[in-house]
Amino acid sequence: MSISTTSTATEPSAEGAESGKLRSRHVTMITLGGIIGASLFVGSGNVIRSVGPAAVISYLIGGLLVFLAMRMLGEMAAARPTVGSFMEYARQGLGNWAAYLVGWLYWYFWVGVLAYESVLGGKMLNGWFPELPSWLFSAILLVLFICTNIISVRTFGEVEFWLASIKVIAIVIFLAVGVLFALGMWPNSSFSVDNLWQHGGFAPNGVWISITGVAVVIFSYFGTEIAVMAAAESEDPSKGIRQASSTIIWRILLFFVGAVLVIVTIVPWNQLPDPAEIAPFTYVFSLFGLPGAELVMSLIIFTAVCSVLNSGLYSASRMFAALADQGFAPKIMTKRSKNGVPLAALIASTVGGFVATIVNFALPDSGIFDFIMNSAGLVALFVYVFIAVTQMRLRSRMSPEEVAGLKLKMWLFPWLNYLLIAGVVGVLAIMLTTESGRTQVWTSLLATGVLVAFWPVVRKKLAARDRDAVTSSAS
Repeated sequence: MSISTTSTATEPSAEGAESGKLRSRHVTMITLGGIIGASLFVGSGNVIRSVGPAAVISYLIGGLLVFLAMRMLGEMAAARPTVGSFMEYARQGLGNWAAYLVGWLYWYFWVGVLAYESVLGGKMLNGWFPELPSWLFSAILLVLFICTNIISVRTFGEVEFWLASIKVIAIVIFLAVGVLFALGMWPNSSFSVDNLWQHGGFAPNGVWISITGVAVVIFSYFGTEIAVMAAAESEDPSKGIRQASSTIIWRILLFFVGAVLVIVTIVPWNQLPDPAEIAPFTYVFSLFGLPGAELVMSLIIFTAVCSVLNSGLYSASRMFAALADQGFAPKIMTKRSKNGVPLAALIASTVGGFVATIVNFALPDSGIFDFIMNSAGLVALFVYVFIAVTQMRLRSRMSPEEVAGLKLKMWLFPWLNYLLIAGVVGVLAIMLTTESGRTQVWTSLLATGVLVAFWPVVRKKLAARDRDAVTSSAS
């Protein structure tokens, strides 16, 4: 059965939208730095302290799963560039129910991320400027990045270009100096590569703990799909998507696996300070003897927070607008500016972030904010499964000629799809072995259950819309 390789999603078509497209350098830097955030700069410390040097294995396995998902997404996106990305492909491959479910879960995830990052950024600013309350700083940050997104997609891209550039430069310097330091070729350093197998061995707490670490690190990679979504709004979507999908493997190896390898080589894993007291990157930079290392690293982490807020607003608004385009969300969310920005969806997504932020400050002991954070925990895993299943379904509908004409192709089809799905099931099983993991699983399933309960109402609305469309065309 033949399937069209052109998108059926509604795209911004207002006059002037073309002039606001992302340029190649924007897509390149979003691709390079889009997934570098506080989860790497700070969260990697928790993984290393529990897993040891074998944390490198945790990041490698997690990166492999993400790489496979991105390659599958890249195949679909290169053939059908669309702002709705995997939600639109789920609709084409599996049906409206799949698009509805994965789209709303993805939007919900980013609303939670917006709240979390705004709270974190507000606390950081309050630490530097204690005269003003942290909740006010959180609100200011949200408003600031509403403005960067509301002007045009190119403005979003320009801001993200510079924010990502700072993160990328910081990582490159960290890796370059770190290698010299570990080899004893940096002032006041000594050869320390043996830290990889000293202090209890490479896997001091056992090999299994490095496998369980995958359940933690895989969420650090979530956000890679933003590059594919952004590429769909670039001047050359197919080229941008191929670039974003093809280069992710070395980004993972360089920025995540490489950085963690440098840390465990320089610092004995059991001597790494608690990240709550000092971030691992900050601690290692201080060992380098670079002046003002702690302040500089704090500013870089704050830059990462701002980058996530900027890209999070972009992702949430585009997904909300795509949901509305297909009739899964209120029609008003389809409204776009002359530059193609989904204004109503952007504002609504921000309202969600504001509400979650206010709840955190006004009712810190209510558990509501924690529920929002935990209930979005499985979204990454859901999205990866939907991508794998959707790509299998769409590929199976293609003729041999269409498969041969694919500009970007998934290898070893469909065996690597099965591997990804099995990996996700494995991560889910591992999460059920820990208390925090079980909390994320059950709260995420509860949030999903709420969406499933509303599906019959949405389906009825879609059926009525289709009948009206048929009646209108017949008359």
